Amino acid sequence: MKKIMVLLLISSFCFAQEVKRKLVWEENFNDKNLNEKEWNFEIGDGCPNLCGFGNNERQIYTKTNHEFKEGNLVIEARKEGNKYTSTKITTKGKKEFLYGRIEARAKLPIGHGLWPAFWMLGANIDEVHWPKTGEIDILEYIGRDPHMVYTTLHTQDSHGNTINTKRTAFPNIEEGYHVYAIEWTKEKIDFFVDSTLVYTFNPTEKNENTWPFNKPFYIIVNLAIGGNFGGPDVDDKVLPQKYYVDYIRVYQ
Repeated sequence: MKKIMVLLLISSFCFAQEVKRKLVWEENFNDKNLNEKEWNFEIGDGCPNLCGFGNNERQIYTKTNHEFKEGNLVIEARKEGNKYTSTKITTKGKKEFLYGRIEARAKLPIGHGLWPAFWMLGANIDEVHWPKTGEIDILEYIGRDPHMVYTTLHTQDSHGNTINTKRTAFPNIEEGYHVYAIEWTKEKIDFFVDSTLVYTFNPTEKNENTWPFNKPFYIIVNLAIGGNFGGPDVDDKVLPQKYYVDYIRVYQ
């Protein structure tokens, strides 16, 4: 009886916490075209300012490597002649968020050289530049390291290097859809895959170099190909591959 009461109290507390949270923005990708009042397409290969997007990535981003199907954004990585193409979208300058739960439900592409991501950058990036602006990688997956999910933060304190990070094994992560999320407060950022807490970032000393996460960030969804992290070699035989994003939601 005592155990049951404890479980009920825990459940009630969790429910109360959920009730307090309000859905403030969502993207369900139910239209036939991207809503460019809230989203931007990033086009090209990053040149001349940041060729390969600073990671020696091999893709060229276009407006034609995606479709909207059955309530999903479907980004397709292709080999077209001697070029790789894909799609990248951002909410920069249109939708920015500070704190809350930010989540996406997605199905991953598979194959060596593929690098799907769901992530965020500080809205002040044009003023202070990366990595001082901060980066929150809610989901990164690389085809050369199957069954693993990467969750990472980049800061000035780490000189942008991959130090504040966690690599977590999920044997069935390539199967079906999964929810990738952060719970972001003034004190810490918790990372989740489905209901599993995989990483917490909570530096003891918080300043502009260790904790740039006290200002608005914008959302990015992309499927990169190759690169320093994705791997220089791409298995052309697996292409085309599709990255499905069912929805993105923000609760505060």
